[in-house]
Amino acid sequence: MIEQARVQVRVLVVDDHPVIRDGVELLAAEDPTITVVGGAGTGHEALQVAQQVAADVILLDLRLPDMPAPELVTRLRRVAPNAKILLFTAFADHGAIDVLIDAGADGCLVKDITGGDFATAVHRVAHGVRVVDPRLTGRHTSATPELLFRVGLTRREYEVLRFAAMGHSNPEIADELALARNTVKTYLQTAMQKLNARNRVEAIAKAHQLRLL
Repeated sequence: MIEQARVQVRVLVVDDHPVIRDGVELLAAEDPTITVVGGAGTGHEALQVAQQVAADVILLDLRLPDMPAPELVTRLRRVAPNAKILLFTAFADHGAIDVLIDAGADGCLVKDITGGDFATAVHRVAHGVRVVDPRLTGRHTSATPELLFRVGLTRREYEVLRFAAMGHSNPEIADELALARNTVKTYLQTAMQKLNARNRVEAIAKAHQLRLL
């Protein structure tokens, strides 16, 4: 069977390490149909650049210094609705993949991917196919009951925190979970107390550290 000619794919690379961004450019250079059209080192910079360049695929690092990845995925979806979001992680056992896929990501790759596999994944995602590195399959599950018990969170507190990590407001979480707004606020407050966090941003960060998200 003759392989169909690949169309051009424009990629925006979001990673706080310049070496990684340079490495992606080298991977992209191996395929003449992939062009890196921009780069960003923080979540806020990514939101700005995403509105300035017409990217088909946004290659997004899971760990940025200024914004939780689930929140950034949700916000990128708003400012660049036509772009596909392909996650990029150095950790094959990262616990946040499910949350990020739910937030609107279109796939996830591990950073040691080879040039040929990288190009194939980028093109597949650009054409609407969800791509997840095989090494991540079966590992990106949400928090287990045992882990929640160890941390001290109830399932409801976890669900509310999970939606907060995806960038949802309290009213939106209430609608999603069919709860009263005051109930959502209470769940968030108790979750913050149990995680020794001063606010929801700190609670989400600690939940990531504990592999809850």
